[in-house]
Amino acid sequence: QVQVVESGGGLVQPGGSLRLSCAASGSIFSIRDMGWYRQAPGKQRELVASITSDGGTNYADFVKGRFVISRDNAKNTVYLQMNSLKPEDTAVYYCNAEVTTIQLRGYIYDYWGKGTLVTVSS
Repeated sequence: QVQVVESGGGLVQPGGSLRLSCAASGSIFSIRDMGWYRQAPGKQRELVASITSDGGTNYADFVKGRFVISRDNAKNTVYLQMNSLKPEDTAVYYCNAEVTTIQLRGYIYDYWGKGTLVTVSS
């Protein structure tokens, strides 16, 4: 099977920075896109940023110029560098990986991590 595990969340003051990491492991043949989503209390989960296997990126408007997504294909890992954090960035951040497993190479499945909490507060 495949596991997706996020790390790096925590409490940070407004204007501060955090770096999230997400590692996928298990019976992985390849990973297409990887992405970060977030869900604030009482709100729906929303896309923050995504990155393709060849490094193409996509950002939500509300993080453009502040967050940077990157990826290490050799480690099946995606990162999210978050700068100039605002209180409204407070949410649980989830990692998503579009995985083709060794056992089922004709299919792509979405795998999700359990999330990491980011709290921006003074």
